[in-house]
Amino acid sequence: MTTPRTTGWHVYRRLIAYSLKQRHYLLLAMIGLLVSAATQPLFAWSLEPLLDKAINQRDPETIMWLPLGILGIFLLRGGSMFLSGYYVGLVGRIVVKTLRDEVFSHLLRLPVRFFENSSSGKLLSYVSYHIEQVANSSIRGVTSLVQDSATIIGLLGLMFWHSWQLTLGVLVIVPLIAGVVAWVTRRLRRLSHEVQDSVGDVTQIANELIRGYKVVRIFNGEQYEAKRFSAANEQNIDLQMKRMVLELLSTPLVQFMVAVALAAIVYVATRDAMLDALTPGVFMSFVMAMILMLTPIRNLTQLNAQLQTAIAAGEGIFELLDTPAENDHGTQTLEHCRGAVTFRDVSFTYPETDKAVLRNINLTVQPGEKIALVGKSGSGKTTLVNLLPRFHDVQMGTVLLDDVPLQDLRLHNLRSQIAYVGQDIVLFNDTVRNNIAYGDMRHVPDAQIRAAAEAAYALEFIEKLPQGFDTLIGDNGVMLSGGQRQRLSIARAILSSAPILILDEATSALDTESERHIQSALDNLLANRTTFMIAHRLSTIENADRILVMQDGVIIESGKHHELLALKGQYARLHAMQFHDET
Repeated sequence: MTTPRTTGWHVYRRLIAYSLKQRHYLLLAMIGLLVSAATQPLFAWSLEPLLDKAINQRDPETIMWLPLGILGIFLLRGGSMFLSGYYVGLVGRIVVKTLRDEVFSHLLRLPVRFFENSSSGKLLSYVSYHIEQVANSSIRGVTSLVQDSATIIGLLGLMFWHSWQLTLGVLVIVPLIAGVVAWVTRRLRRLSHEVQDSVGDVTQIANELIRGYKVVRIFNGEQYEAKRFSAANEQNIDLQMKRMVLELLSTPLVQFMVAVALAAIVYVATRDAMLDALTPGVFMSFVMAMILMLTPIRNLTQLNAQLQTAIAAGEGIFELLDTPAENDHGTQTLEHCRGAVTFRDVSFTYPETDKAVLRNINLTVQPGEKIALVGKSGSGKTTLVNLLPRFHDVQMGTVLLDDVPLQDLRLHNLRSQIAYVGQDIVLFNDTVRNNIAYGDMRHVPDAQIRAAAEAAYALEFIEKLPQGFDTLIGDNGVMLSGGQRQRLSIARAILSSAPILILDEATSALDTESERHIQSALDNLLANRTTFMIAHRLSTIENADRILVMQDGVIIESGKHHELLALKGQYARLHAMQFHDET
């Protein structure tokens, strides 16, 4: 994500827009906040009749209504705080849900290259930690901004009413407070960015451990991983403490400035000239208003820290949301795809690299033809087949499906024509049935699902599971063996009616007997599918209609198995080496 960071106000304005969509709830929350704020100056004002009339003058009418009035003020405050707290919390949860839905939906549309260049830990932290930070901090910020600002305005109004001269003296400290807040703002925003980056590092290391726990144990990497995690965790704590120290120092500093002003006001107010102008009740009401202002001033100072946390997290989230989605400007659809594939002068270079991965590829594949791709690692096999579902877009040349350029097809329609089985098996924490009948195949009848499982030689172990097809298989099929997981992946591809099949080392995790069964099943059941098979084990592709040998992004040999052996070129050398290794 390379989008330049914008101003804090621009980010916060985007955050507030999510809350403003819940105007009816926000209106109720604002009413509660304003009523709650009004109770503070009301209480400070009540000290004037308490001292001047109830205590000094012993006015019976005041003595009668004042206790009831104080009770009423606090009942009103309690009810309004509940009202505002409930609806503010509700809006916050709605914002969290909305942001998570948007981020997740956008992740589904981002190009493959984005995921190749992003760590999974940081992406997960966006969905969880960052969105919580954004919603909680921004909503709390709005609450504090409305309630505490209204409280300060009400208390200042009461102070002006009592003595505008003394109130103006209090306002002298406002520029000093503004300067402190501005300095703290810059520091907090920078620290908030660093804290969130460190959270992503912690999440990434933990995620790598969870995914690679077997490798960690086999190679005795526990101590190394523990040190990595501890270092990232320590850095996170250090940054959190720096931010906390800054927050904790800024608040008492502002409060001390207010206390200096209060001390000065008390000194001036106790001079003879002022004592003649102020009654004891007015003086205490004025002083109480000043004291009551300390809490909202402290809250507004802390509000700055909350807003900077929300803005820092919001920048990362909006950078992700502003990352361009996959290019899907196609307008055509294929209703009855035959599976004819053509590569015309196709070249491809990955971004940020100079060396071309594919160079001037020209290839015509007939419907139903089985094409095998072989070659050393890095020869371009996987890149070539990844162009078919447009995981990457060609930069030079054209790839056509049934004589239609891939860019002219709608992405959903294009990908519905393709089934894929890779060596990196992807299963979901769901039932066996839902892993086979995935995506557009959700509503396929059970009989077809069962037939696909049988064709993939998966039925025998599925029926032995506790709940059969309704068994939950855990995170990425952790309850199954490698071969069982691969057979489920193959069953998913068999169930698909897609006319094109991509097999990327599809039988690599199977034992010899299961592999032989799968090869027979593929030969019989996929005869009418255009198939691209990437294989390092050459024995699995001997029956392919055509074998393409790739080297440095170029097709250097093409033909059937026996033809390439007779040619005595690169394929024959690879075959001889593999046969020798196997014997």
